[in-house]
Amino acid sequence: MNPFRRNIVLAGLCAGTAPVWAHGDKHAAPSKVVKEQKAWGIAGEARQVRRSVDVRMGDDMRFQPGQLTVKQGETLRLRVHNAGQQMHEYVIGTPAENAKHAELMLRFPNMAHDEPYMAHVPPGQMREIVWTFNRPGSFEFACLIAGHYQAGMKGQITVES
Repeated sequence: MNPFRRNIVLAGLCAGTAPVWAHGDKHAAPSKVVKEQKAWGIAGEARQVRRSVDVRMGDDMRFQPGQLTVKQGETLRLRVHNAGQQMHEYVIGTPAENAKHAELMLRFPNMAHDEPYMAHVPPGQMREIVWTFNRPGSFEFACLIAGHYQAGMKGQITVES
């Protein structure tokens, strides 16, 4: 641990708090993906991918394709391309979870978050999500950056049993 971090950790421990590192710390060691079961599935293993889907998003506040159909148990590699000039993200969840998170993003637009069902994609770049859809139902993908969700930047995932 570098001396700067050690001092922060020690100061935090003395104050009775623990430090929190945002997902953007370029000096941190790569973290292992934590597999947490969600209503819409669980982080997948790359070796289980049998299908990849390219998704385009842009400043028109739309995704292409706007709908996906998946078989229950299928692991997809979602290759999310940002064709716009603004930062966008691709977040998988239930409509209720995404709406709640979008409201928080309006209040706290610089809120840091990083989960295996999210991809933050700078302009002109591509990121990947590997996700196993192990629960049937209707789910949503959306950009939750402040104002984007409210402008209609969302789509639907149907997981068939």
